[in-house]
Amino acid sequence: IKFDQPGLGLKEGNSYSGFDVDVANYVAKELGKTDVQFVQAPSKQREDLIATGQVDLIFATYSITDERKEKVSFAGPYFIAGQDLLVASDSDIGGVDDLDGKRLCSVSGSTSAKNVQEEVPGVQLREFDTYSECLDGLVNGQLDALTTDNTILAGYAAQDQYKGKLKVVGAPFSEERYGVGLKKGDTELCEQVNEALTKMVDDGEWDKAVEKNFGPAGFEVDSETNPPKLDACS
Repeated sequence: IKFDQPGLGLKEGNSYSGFDVDVANYVAKELGKTDVQFVQAPSKQREDLIATGQVDLIFATYSITDERKEKVSFAGPYFIAGQDLLVASDSDIGGVDDLDGKRLCSVSGSTSAKNVQEEVPGVQLREFDTYSECLDGLVNGQLDALTTDNTILAGYAAQDQYKGKLKVVGAPFSEERYGVGLKKGDTELCEQVNEALTKMVDDGEWDKAVEKNFGPAGFEVDSETNPPKLDACS
C-alpha cells in the first residue's frame, strides 16, 4: 500500500487506514489470510516488489495500464478515479488548459505526469518521490499545482493542516482504473481476488468503505463508473 495517502493508504504509528487498506483487509480475509503485513509501495517500485516476491498483492492506487501489464497481472478494477489538480485555495487555475508555463508537481513513476505533459507541452514539470514533498512546495508557493487522482487530492485537501489552504479544481481529465497488482500470469490468485471484490460490492462493504474514507473530504464518487465492472483475469 501507500503510506502517505490520507483516505487511501496512510500509516500512522502502527496503524493503517484508507480505502485501499479496507479493500486489502477485506480481500485478505476472503482469501483466508489472518496475518496481513503491509509494505510501503512507492509508485516507481511497485513492479519490482511483485517481481522479486517481496509482496503478494499491491493495493496502492495502482492504475491498470497496458505498459504495466507487460510486467504484472491485475485483478479488479475495484475503483475508477479521474486525474485532477490540487491548487492553492486562491488560485485561478481552473483546469489543465491553464497550466501553460506553470510549475506542476507529480510523483516519479506515476501515470499522472505523463498525461499532463502530453496535454500541455509548455508546463514546467517537477517530479518528486512522494506526494508529501509536492504538498510542501504547493503550500509555500514554490509550485502552482499538484496533479494526481482526484481521490488522492481530496484526501490531502481534507487534512487539518491544509484545510482552507488547498482545493481540488474538480475538472477530471482521465480515467484511472485502480487494480490489484499481482505476479504476472497468476490467474488463480487473480480470480480469487476478483471473487472477493465482487462479494465486497454485493454485501455493501464496498459502499461503506467509500463513505468512510471519501465522505469526510466531500468527495463525490462518480456512480456512473463505480463500482466498476471487473476485467477478466489473464
